[in-house]
Amino acid sequence: MHLYINGEWLGAEGRKTQSVLNPATGESLGDLPHASTADLTLALASAQAAFPKWRETSALVRANILRKAAQLIRERSESIATIMSLEQGKTLSEARIEVAVSADIFEWSADEGRRAYGRLIPTREPGWRQSVIKEPIGVVAAFTPWNFPAMLPARKIAGSLGAGCTCIIKPSEETPASALELARALHDAGLPPGVLNVVFGVPGEVSEFLVKSPIVRKVTFTGSVPVGRHIAGLAAAGVKPATLELGGHAPVLVFDDMAIERVAKLAAINKFRNAGQVCISPTRFFVQRQAYASFVEHFAKAAASLKVGAGIDPDSQMGPLVNERRVAAMRAIVSDAQSLGAEVVTGGSAPDHAGFFYQPTVLTELNEQCRALHEEPFGPIALIMPFDDEDEAIARANALPFGLAAYAFTSNADRVMRLENRIESGMLGVNTFAIASAETPFGGVKDSGYGSEGGMEGVEAYMNTKFVAQAPAG
Repeated sequence: MHLYINGEWLGAEGRKTQSVLNPATGESLGDLPHASTADLTLALASAQAAFPKWRETSALVRANILRKAAQLIRERSESIATIMSLEQGKTLSEARIEVAVSADIFEWSADEGRRAYGRLIPTREPGWRQSVIKEPIGVVAAFTPWNFPAMLPARKIAGSLGAGCTCIIKPSEETPASALELARALHDAGLPPGVLNVVFGVPGEVSEFLVKSPIVRKVTFTGSVPVGRHIAGLAAAGVKPATLELGGHAPVLVFDDMAIERVAKLAAINKFRNAGQVCISPTRFFVQRQAYASFVEHFAKAAASLKVGAGIDPDSQMGPLVNERRVAAMRAIVSDAQSLGAEVVTGGSAPDHAGFFYQPTVLTELNEQCRALHEEPFGPIALIMPFDDEDEAIARANALPFGLAAYAFTSNADRVMRLENRIESGMLGVNTFAIASAETPFGGVKDSGYGSEGGMEGVEAYMNTKFVAQAPAG
């Protein structure tokens, strides 16, 4: 494993290192070098030096490089997916999908950079010209977590490079190799030195060093709410725009006019995807009372039937959590809920063998004061509660400060319109859990952050808007 700075791969020699662990076994996969102050300074300087030429590079040429990288990512899909499964724990099937989506993001951003049109505004006087120009904002500092170690870096790298910016990214130190493979694809596609730099280190130290630098003009972060608040404060001190995609605690409203068994099975599959370590993971299930018992029965049966094992095992349907801290967090959340009267319908414990595993868990009879209903579990824990009417369901869905994703299942068209208007979230899936793709915006409201990635917004976020008013000469 390496750093990637100014177009060169820098190894562990003379640098602090940390072990990267396989969460299925707890064994080391290798040593990751930490960037020194000199490394970070070089990354900033190279990104700054590369920016003028990269912004002047035509959008077509930039797009061709991103498209070539997407092609290489697809060609290397199996290798990257295997790396991802080993370092993050998710199943091979999920890893393959993530690699494919990452390539899609590169292609979309490549083309979206070519669509940064600007516009002409009709003037009040003849002979005048009023134009709006879109310009790349400058050097970007990007920070991503471990749960989607290719897709989340892809959003930030491709969006910023497609806009004509240069980027310094710090992916998670727990899952570094997937992001490095994206950098390798760009390197092999002919990306000029300095346009992308990949660094690792102590997160707080690296983020403060980069965000406080006057060279950085845009900050983008995906992670927890507390860290997001800190990053936002650092960016605000430098009057730097930021895109923040923070935590969620997604509600799911299930009405009794649906085929409940089908919805319950679909919900279970999506809840335990990536062992629940998904910011838009459906977690708080509010089920209309008439359908409640059936939903719990079928959901719990589907959860209990999942084969849990190493992600690299092709038979596994759910892999481990990323580290021991997440297992401890699951134990604490379940213990707290049980102490307040919750019923564990299935799961509720960690298996007694190596690796950071926790069983798919379903909790009912939840006390409103339990931690699980107020803190994002970020793991394989589903909370199922009944409701009596639509107003109650909406109020409970909106009760938390989170507002990233929400879901609703109903066949009532009028109700769909009411839910669209009343649910407080950046994204809403109606009769589906599929709410993220390269061409659609992804982002939240309230404590879940601000700004969007993906879609036209994903490139727009890395551009300044300049207005030019031109009067006749003489």
